[in-house]
Amino acid sequence: MNLNQLELLRVLKDTQFNQSKAAEIMHVVQSAASRQLQMLEEELGSPLYERHGKKLLGLTPLGEQVMEQVDRINQAKKNILSIADDFRENRNGALHIATTHTQAKYLLPGPVQKFREKYPGITIYMVQSSPQELIEQLHQHRADIAICTEKLDEDEKLVVKSCYEWQHIAVVPRHHPLAQGDVTLGRLAAFPILTYSQGYTGRSTIEKAFKSAGKELDITLSAADSDIIKTYVRLGLGVGIIAGTSYESRNDNDLVARDLSHLIPRSVTKIAYLKQLYLPTYLQYFINELLSKAAKEQAY
Repeated sequence: MNLNQLELLRVLKDTQFNQSKAAEIMHVVQSAASRQLQMLEEELGSPLYERHGKKLLGLTPLGEQVMEQVDRINQAKKNILSIADDFRENRNGALHIATTHTQAKYLLPGPVQKFREKYPGITIYMVQSSPQELIEQLHQHRADIAICTEKLDEDEKLVVKSCYEWQHIAVVPRHHPLAQGDVTLGRLAAFPILTYSQGYTGRSTIEKAFKSAGKELDITLSAADSDIIKTYVRLGLGVGIIAGTSYESRNDNDLVARDLSHLIPRSVTKIAYLKQLYLPTYLQYFINELLSKAAKEQAY
């Protein structure tokens, strides 16, 4: 067994078991990659992959356990490089952030700006996607940190830190009936609702609140982006339910924001990273800036 064989297993996983792509990434011909895999399986005394002819279909039970160890080895290699960079006070490199549109627009600008001032040599890469895909980015080592509201607590392989609490609001045009009077779930349920897609920005919390009250949600439009929801509220398609942080008084003064904290439980945006990840100094700094900004805004 050697490190190249273990690296081949990792690359096969990343390419969905495509041997030709894996060989290309490893800079060898496919026959050489296949031979390395065969030699490893012979040494272990059992196949690592289910096969149909020469095609790899998936991991065997042994393969699943071996891949867990391969992931740890890969993480250890990354940690060693990070430790060495920290020791040399290297301020070049990359910070990979996986987050949702809401956090990218409303939480991250300040911390990112401060980070750039302190670490101008480090390139920032930002990926916006669904919470489940953000978690996958962490496990695939394509992101150092994930920032979102949903799903993170469900993964036992992650360190999860609460960042800040926020509440949902309803947004309507100024002439809308809900612009005045008490807001109840019953009144909200009487109108078409525009809100987040499944898995985004507290959508599950919204659904639970209505279900607990015995009210049905008539969701006529769902999107991952708060700005898209506000756009269609302006067109008269219905009542928008969005994160309170997404309402900008200067840009959204044509809309009325109604507080829903008495109807829908508050949500918590979280920061997560792999438990086995060594946190380089620059990543610790960025996490602290996020937590500091969130604390200041909550105090305000």
